[in-house]
Amino acid sequence: MVVSGRTAGILLHPTSLPGPHGVGDLGGSAARFIDWLSEARQGLWQILPLGPPGAGDSPYDARSSFAGNPLLIALAPLVEWGLLTADEVPPPLMSDPERADFAGATSVKLTALARAFERFEASGDGELRVAYEEFWERERAWLADYALYAALRTAHDGLPWYRWEPGLVRREPAALAEWRARLDREVRFHAFLQFVFDRQWTTLKHYANERGIRIVGDIPIYVSHDSADVWAHQDLFTLDEAGQPTMRAGVPPDYFSATGQLWGNPCYRWDVLAATGYRWWIDRFRRVRELVDLVRVDHFRGFAAGWQIPAGEQTAINGAWVPGPGLDFFRRLQSELGPVPIIVEDLGIITPDVHALREQLGYPGMRVLQFAFGSGSDNPYLPHNYEADTVVYTGTHDNDTTLGWFRSCPPHERDHALRYLGTDGHDIVWDLIRLAFMSVASIAVVPLQDVLELGSEARMNVPGTASGNWRWRVREDALTRERAHRLASLTEIYGRVGGAGQ
Repeated sequence: MVVSGRTAGILLHPTSLPGPHGVGDLGGSAARFIDWLSEARQGLWQILPLGPPGAGDSPYDARSSFAGNPLLIALAPLVEWGLLTADEVPPPLMSDPERADFAGATSVKLTALARAFERFEASGDGELRVAYEEFWERERAWLADYALYAALRTAHDGLPWYRWEPGLVRREPAALAEWRARLDREVRFHAFLQFVFDRQWTTLKHYANERGIRIVGDIPIYVSHDSADVWAHQDLFTLDEAGQPTMRAGVPPDYFSATGQLWGNPCYRWDVLAATGYRWWIDRFRRVRELVDLVRVDHFRGFAAGWQIPAGEQTAINGAWVPGPGLDFFRRLQSELGPVPIIVEDLGIITPDVHALREQLGYPGMRVLQFAFGSGSDNPYLPHNYEADTVVYTGTHDNDTTLGWFRSCPPHERDHALRYLGTDGHDIVWDLIRLAFMSVASIAVVPLQDVLELGSEARMNVPGTASGNWRWRVREDALTRERAHRLASLTEIYGRVGGAGQ
């Protein structure tokens, strides 16, 4: 089991925190949220991927699997570090406090961070410089490629790497050396941003761990086509000579979409990865383990078999299942990193080979209560069918909020839920939270939107849509002691206090 005993936690991505500059950050509001979690007797804080988001501001379409999102950097601590003066910190953005303003945050934060970088460059030796050099040496295997990629992308007006000049697309040594010299300062700037992110995140994680709260991170199985990962490791992906995917990832028609989901990510050449001992993947897990305590593996079924769609298809219907690395990869992972506390996302169309792989590895799977009421008593999402080594959610970042789901679900689902719960539905959100907490599942996780009893306006993501997602933010005044104490009461009643340690 990935936890000892029973525990509970809250799902909230850091961009959804309060903060003065358009999106949540790793500063004071994050620390106050951790304090609120502690008061609510929670043992886990689950987040989404921390990488710099790409298209549609999605954390699942990051520019790097290793880097952190610079927009999460809090500016106020840079005053304490001597890199900004108090009057150089921009005033708060006058934007909607309940919606992330990624464009506004990019504008004000990168300007201030550029000023902080100038002061850092001029500072000479010192504690920060020593810490930076140590960070560079520890992370250079991915950091050198990422910093160059980020600088090149800016120099090419935001064009993806496969639309740069051929020498850069093919990573010819002469072209790389020429551009690295030309963009030396910009490369150092992007490395500096990663150092600042890492330092702030490490401080925040330590603050959480000291209060008995462990961080559950997220590692998507696929990476963005326009990313430092694919640019630097083209041989590991299904690409043609021009850098375009020959096969793209997705899923067949399912609960979320009648035509499936065509994600567009290039697929892996697992034979090539196997020949390297899965080096890139193992390095990726190592980096995620530096940042979090437990790892949720998104789309775990792709390790058994992935749905691959030929280039040119407009939907995901005409794809096929292609075998993944299966047990071989995870045995190699464990031999190099030791036991990694993993939760697997095994939702959607799950075939017997996926169940067999998860059971062989002993990883807990996920159950979502919003999926529980559409069929009969044998529905695997109904709590009476759980095993203890399970993680139960009222909903995930891909679901509507529980209140939004209940208001819009078909009448037969609503009736089934009410009968199963033995309630009239007047307090349906907390009825579902109680159901999750009382279940035998060792871990229960609730999106913060459900604790706040919010409707569909607070939904984080609608799968299959490209815009308008990832923008919900919590108002700081919403994190009340009353809600913390109500959550704490359920946590205590159902024996979920103090079970996150291992």
